[in-house]
Amino acid sequence: MKLLVIDDERAIRNSLKEILTDEGYEVEVAEDGAAGCELAEKERFDAIFCDIKMPNMDGIEVLDKLHRDGVDSAIIMISGHGDIDTAVECIKKGAFDFIQKPLDLNRILITIKNATDKATLVKKNDSLTKENNDIRKKVYGQQMIGESPAILRIKEMIDRVAPTDARVLITGANGTGKELVARSLHQKSSRSALPYIEVNCAAIPSELIESELFGHEKGAFTSAIKQHKGKFEQADGGTLFLDEIGDMSLAAQAKVLRVLQEKKLSRVGSDKDIQVDVRVIAATNKNLKEEIAKGTFREDLYHRLSVIVIQVPSLDERKSDIPLLVDYFIGQICSETALSRREVDPEAMRLLIDKSWTGNIRELRNVVERLLILSGDRITADDVRAYVY
Repeated sequence: MKLLVIDDERAIRNSLKEILTDEGYEVEVAEDGAAGCELAEKERFDAIFCDIKMPNMDGIEVLDKLHRDGVDSAIIMISGHGDIDTAVECIKKGAFDFIQKPLDLNRILITIKNATDKATLVKKNDSLTKENNDIRKKVYGQQMIGESPAILRIKEMIDRVAPTDARVLITGANGTGKELVARSLHQKSSRSALPYIEVNCAAIPSELIESELFGHEKGAFTSAIKQHKGKFEQADGGTLFLDEIGDMSLAAQAKVLRVLQEKKLSRVGSDKDIQVDVRVIAATNKNLKEEIAKGTFREDLYHRLSVIVIQVPSLDERKSDIPLLVDYFIGQICSETALSRREVDPEAMRLLIDKSWTGNIRELRNVVERLLILSGDRITADDVRAYVY
């Protein structure tokens, strides 16, 4: 922890430095207000002790200057001529504390600890606020863009279904935005302030899916070196999004079915039941009825998951939304990168609308980014022909 002592009396600043150094602090000293301000603006101090009575710049002036210059250190005023009015004035102007001389070591150490604790809480709060803002930006920054009848129907269904706890099965091809529908359902639900956990069932090896979903106890298998909470426990009270659920093993499907039926689970390697309250939203690009017929997906699980089914249309089924999506992606990409915003010529837009989008929304976004990188001042039809077709 780094401290600064500003005092025009050499004996006081040196003795205070010696005492605080012995207590394990890193201490700098300044002989007057001007020198103290210069140091405080160059280096970051956790706390600053400043004498009130100094010849060229008194402590109140130092306090005002440091606050004007954005110095966020805890400033502790010290004085041998203090009275209540002076102390009140210092606190009103933003001083962390006011200590009278002769200085008491215990009082100084307690004040430093309090200042440190406050700074830690402020940093933690700032970190949590930033994290929350990042999450909100991630969620709200990906909007469901479109005014086609198909998209308007989905938005209406989300508004009606989100406030309930009904399980939802989202179907559609890759890149259509199924995960965005899931996030919207969570954000518009009463669980929005609670966890939203995503699991890509296709990305997890079959031998690990049970551990990932339900957790495991230490020693449950060779690499289980410590207890692990699964995604269901992590999502307790909130929403669990099971993406690509059609790729889940039959063994894992049986356990998911049990959680949905009984609202409890047991970790791998344990026979203890754990109660969970989780809203499950699932998504797949497969035809689950065909998977049931093939014996690769449980029919009873399908019926548990498909209380509400939302079919997300392909981009080719909502071509009227392409101009809106292109404009949205241009704004989004340019705000995230150093690329400058470009206008799209009408003929270029017509070519984009006429194209078959097998990769759906994901492909369109990639194409927009490619055009922003490779085109000139405007995105022309020639650019689309050269870099898209």
